[in-house]
Amino acid sequence: MNTSDLKFRLRAYSYFVIALLVILGLRLAMVQLFLNDDYQTQAKDNRVRLVPVKAPRGEIYAADGSVLAANELVYTLSLSYLDKVDRTALVDKLVVMLAPYYPDIDRKTIMDKIELQKFRLFEPVVVMRDIPWELVVQLEEKRQDFPGLEVSVEPLRNYPEGALAGHALGYIHSISQEELNGSEASRYSINSLIGKAGIERQYEKELRGTNGARQVEVNVSGRPVRQLVTLQSHPGNNIYLTIDTKLQKVMEKSMAENLARLQAQNPKARVASAVVLNVKTGEVLAMASAPNIYPDDWKGNLKPVLASYYLPDGSYDPLNPGALTNRAIQTTYPPGSTFKGITGMSVLEKGGMDPQGDLVNCAGAYWIAPYIKCTGVHGNVNYYRAMAVSCNTYFQEMGRRAGKDEIIHVGKQFGLGSNTGIDLPYETAGLLPTPEWKKEISSIMVDSKYKRLFKELDQKYAALITNAKDEEEKSRLIQNKANERAILQAQYDIDYNFDTHWQQFDTFNMSIGQGSNEFTVIQLANYIATIANGGYLMQPHLVKKIVTHEGKVLKVIKPHIMNRADVSISSLAETRRAMLAVTQPGGTAYSLFGHFPPEIGVGAKTGTAETGRAGDNARKEFHGVFIAFAPADDPEIAFAGVVEYGYSGGGSAGYIARDVFEQYFGIVDHMAAIKADEKNAGVKKGGSEALADSDTRSMQEPGTETQSR
Repeated sequence: MNTSDLKFRLRAYSYFVIALLVILGLRLAMVQLFLNDDYQTQAKDNRVRLVPVKAPRGEIYAADGSVLAANELVYTLSLSYLDKVDRTALVDKLVVMLAPYYPDIDRKTIMDKIELQKFRLFEPVVVMRDIPWELVVQLEEKRQDFPGLEVSVEPLRNYPEGALAGHALGYIHSISQEELNGSEASRYSINSLIGKAGIERQYEKELRGTNGARQVEVNVSGRPVRQLVTLQSHPGNNIYLTIDTKLQKVMEKSMAENLARLQAQNPKARVASAVVLNVKTGEVLAMASAPNIYPDDWKGNLKPVLASYYLPDGSYDPLNPGALTNRAIQTTYPPGSTFKGITGMSVLEKGGMDPQGDLVNCAGAYWIAPYIKCTGVHGNVNYYRAMAVSCNTYFQEMGRRAGKDEIIHVGKQFGLGSNTGIDLPYETAGLLPTPEWKKEISSIMVDSKYKRLFKELDQKYAALITNAKDEEEKSRLIQNKANERAILQAQYDIDYNFDTHWQQFDTFNMSIGQGSNEFTVIQLANYIATIANGGYLMQPHLVKKIVTHEGKVLKVIKPHIMNRADVSISSLAETRRAMLAVTQPGGTAYSLFGHFPPEIGVGAKTGTAETGRAGDNARKEFHGVFIAFAPADDPEIAFAGVVEYGYSGGGSAGYIARDVFEQYFGIVDHMAAIKADEKNAGVKKGGSEALADSDTRSMQEPGTETQSR
């Protein structure tokens, strides 16, 4: 190579290097002068992370101060910054790490969570809550292998008493997309757990608190280096209930024992519900519904067997009735003979009966069609004796004397067929039938039936006429069709006129609590409480007061009178006296309360109600209904309960009332046995553990968001 060639090449290289330096200089100038803000922001985003600080949910207490719903600090495993990592590889490694603790978890479980949150990946994806400390240590040791993995400490709801008052408390569960799009969306994230039922839902705004946040500086491995700024969270408000823990425990234990006893006679006897009210204030002292709900089960995803326990698929199965429904407020039942107090007060108000001297002869059935049978042959009975032996004949006659309008009027005065306004969601109104209701519902049924029959008639003759051999046969068929249509129209007119109008037998059925009467247990409890307190229809309530976490009282729930029943003091007094006879010698509930001291007289009414369910044996299968109040002279508490397929009120729900009243008035200390059982058990089991022991339920699936402790 000569000298001139070398100089040329050196000059070319020099120009090339100078050009590169110029380009680099221009790029550096652009970054420094024009893109400085953008790159500073990106660097800060990679260095500083915003960590949410979850607010503790307000706690829920019983009337005696015992904790029914609290919080515990748990470790939560989350994934974040998923747009910057290989998700599949990350999830595969995570599944391997989790396998010793959660053998059933797989890639699909985690990927489904990520997919569900695909439009909100700026929020951490919660994989599971309440992971064990040993797993936390292992994850921290291998953090460099899991970019985007976060283990945080957060408060999580727990229920120290397990299933106690579970339906009243309700439960929390993952927020739905609809709820996330609602008016309160700004207060929640896609990982939020919110109240779904019971007090947890009704008082969600008071309980939820306000979340905070922390700015944390991290290194290239994502490890926290220092905390920059913290916005403190504010715990939710605490709620004190009217629930009496002792009465609640006694009622639930009695309910479980009696259902077990009754199932030996009828395996369908798996459902019961009961309510105890303070008759003077409307406070709910106890509320139970069986099968039980274990609120802890709902903090994560439900295993299929748990889902079947709470919400079984398909049509209603008495052998697997589903536990999620609070049957004290959401299910309606025919009241049976417990309605007879309404009939009695109705005829008293109309002046159609002397409770002492007006006798009705019961020969075993009423003497007017449809000749409804009585529970026995009672001979001559007055109001007190008829109530004591639950005489159908007597109360049908009283229903005839009072008339439907008066019975309906008095029923409404005591809140039957209407929402009580209790501070719980999803209350059902029930039904107190009226002529207007019957006309509306029956007209739909009659029209539907005859629309089908007319259609079948048209189809029948359309085929015949089409296949007619000649015109003569065709004319004859057309005439036959017209004749049959006229007959069908006449039958329609007869049925419509009869079925859509209130008949006398409707009054007879209503007067003894059958027919279309359908009420909730809370309505029955409020009805008997109103008789007991002198005619004041109180609004039942579970919450006594709302208090901040610092102890400041925000609200006290005071007794609220919804209505003063338009019934005289004397009619109420005579009805209380008649109900007292039910628990005295010769009464249908004497065997339950005969041992009570005279100063604690119990007024009660038993009920045996037809189930009205398809496939049931109408002669052998009945719901047991029971209502009661005490003491008779100055009532304090009222009870209402239903046991499905309990056959009779005195033989089923009456036992539950007896045990509750014995505890309340100090006649028998049922709590001693309960405390002994709890002591022997050592630890109170939560829902998932109880499931595993009972063979009816099973433990929560490993790998879901919650574990039982």
